[in-house]
Amino acid sequence: MTLHPSGPRTAQRPAPAPVNVLALTVAGSVTVANIYFPQPLLAAVARGLAVSERTAGLVASAAQIGYALGLLLLVPLADTARLRPLTRALLLATSAALLVAAAAPNIATLVLATLALSTTTVLPQILTPVAAGLAGPERRGRVVGVIGLGLTLGSTLSRTVSGAVSDASGSWRTAYVVAAAATAALLWVLPRALPERPASAGRPRVPYGRMLAGLPRLLGSYRVLRTAALRGACVFAAYSVFWAALVFHLAAPPLGYGPGAAGLFGLLTVPAALASAYAGPLTDRYGAGPVGRWALACVGFGLAVAGLAPVSPVALVVGAGLVVLGTSSCQVANQSRVLGLGREVAARVNTVFMLATFAGGALGSLTAAWLYGAYGWTAVVLAAAGFTALGLLAGAGRPRVA
Repeated sequence: MTLHPSGPRTAQRPAPAPVNVLALTVAGSVTVANIYFPQPLLAAVARGLAVSERTAGLVASAAQIGYALGLLLLVPLADTARLRPLTRALLLATSAALLVAAAAPNIATLVLATLALSTTTVLPQILTPVAAGLAGPERRGRVVGVIGLGLTLGSTLSRTVSGAVSDASGSWRTAYVVAAAATAALLWVLPRALPERPASAGRPRVPYGRMLAGLPRLLGSYRVLRTAALRGACVFAAYSVFWAALVFHLAAPPLGYGPGAAGLFGLLTVPAALASAYAGPLTDRYGAGPVGRWALACVGFGLAVAGLAPVSPVALVVGAGLVVLGTSSCQVANQSRVLGLGREVAARVNTVFMLATFAGGALGSLTAAWLYGAYGWTAVVLAAAGFTALGLLAGAGRPRVA
């Protein structure tokens, strides 16, 4: 018998599967853009369909409602459904709805098409748990951070691209056609980058109705999920309060900037978004808790800068960048934490986490205009700081997995 000096046994944990991070990041960026690219087009939509700007704003509302429905109804399927057919179906449905929107003869058709396409364009929240599971615990944060960076860039730059396409073509409809083509192009790339079956394929399949009914029980089962969901809701509420009111603050005296300047602020925060990708490796090395606390402190510092120098464009840009950096980093840390609860429930815990985050963002957006109109910029900054402080308190205890 020949002995091999193999040292400690290391075969207990399977090697992480290869992850086509570039393909998943590009796919996430393209698909998440479908939620945000119509926002700069709303004035042109109002003129083209002969409706008021307030009525055209229903398009943006439909996008948010549809995305929430998709998170609730479709993302949990990734725990049990065959991934490649699911991906193809969602891409086809989204592309078709974008073409219907491009040809919409009236605002009602456009709103319904937007509701449909935003419901089926939740692929980013399917791709992230799949990629995290393939990467393994040692690389989970890094992969989540890179894909999260793609989502941030897609949501930010899509507004700039759609406005440029609309201006160059003279029609808001062209932006929808371009989005449909980009989404359909993913049919030739994305399914090949995914495994055929989810990680939990060998387990007994949970009926769809029972799977949805069990989502609230996940909060009771996992303290980590409760903490991350509350922290995610708080930081996104702070982010939404700040950014929704910033448009009004920039337009008001003494600054008096137009819509173009508000859009430029988004572009100026791209370096901060790029820097947030490093939150992934930091999470892998130091854990989600310390990175999350650092990220919330970054948000608080940005709010302090913007609040103490409210009429300084430089201070507002710096403050906005720090808010973006902290919010994106906190998202990466929180999502990495909940996706570590188990590959067999990854899509469902991600659904709960994202719904909580989305609810916090909606609360912030709804209160921002009222706060600014009634009490001014200082009240907005204080409200955002309050949400941030609550997020810090949410993670004060030592988390347990169950």
